[in-house]
Amino acid sequence: MDTTDPPTAGRAPDGTARSPSSRAREALGLPEPTGGSTARAAGRRALERVGGPVGLAAAAAPTVAFVVADAAAGLGPALLALGATAVAACTVRLARREPPGAAVAGLLVAAVCAAVAALVGEARAFFLPTMVLPVVFVAAYAVSFAVRRPLAGLMVHPFSGGPRDWGEHRELRRLYTASSVVGLALAATNLVVRVAAYRADEPAVLAAVQVGATTLFALHYAVTLVLARRAAGASPAAPARLTAPHPLPAPVTTPVR
Repeated sequence: MDTTDPPTAGRAPDGTARSPSSRAREALGLPEPTGGSTARAAGRRALERVGGPVGLAAAAAPTVAFVVADAAAGLGPALLALGATAVAACTVRLARREPPGAAVAGLLVAAVCAAVAALVGEARAFFLPTMVLPVVFVAAYAVSFAVRRPLAGLMVHPFSGGPRDWGEHRELRRLYTASSVVGLALAATNLVVRVAAYRADEPAVLAAVQVGATTLFALHYAVTLVLARRAAGASPAAPARLTAPHPLPAPVTTPVR
């Protein structure tokens, strides 16, 4: 006699609540999607690794508050708005259980940018410290290409679950090379636009570029991570190298008597 409890209506066999779309597919006798759901789940996990929508919004809030307050009331109120928003953003990130180092680092970056703007006396100087980032990335991508170790592979592969020797896998190597080319183009464009906006004294443009660059970096990282996981699962193992350090002995034959 079967003593197992029947599944509760509206719940999956494991006890979790079914979504409306899942219940509709069950009523119509349609199978549950697998490939698309897996890809979407991997994409969500990759995006959460760089903060997710809430984390990205919290990181952008201090910059937006600074520029809006500067345009409305000047540099002094903008610095006050920046400080309040930066503390609130750090609190939100800690409440979401993000790594404390990342949350505190964001607060410190905001403090350094505010200090530079206060010393120079210009709102556009707020973006001088962060302008170093695209320079660093352009140089890092160039060096990684020179040593034939694409930077995207060094940043993404440790979290992809793929083999350690990704340089020996053709699909992974091609993916990381293409992703590094895209990353280099994004970093170079970011730098050129930032320099032009700084020279033109356009804090609003600088803020838009900074927020947009952060979002694009997160999306670029997430897409590369999802594709790397797919490639790692579909990429065959690297062929073993046959080595013969010692010559094979000649076969021994016995004469027939």
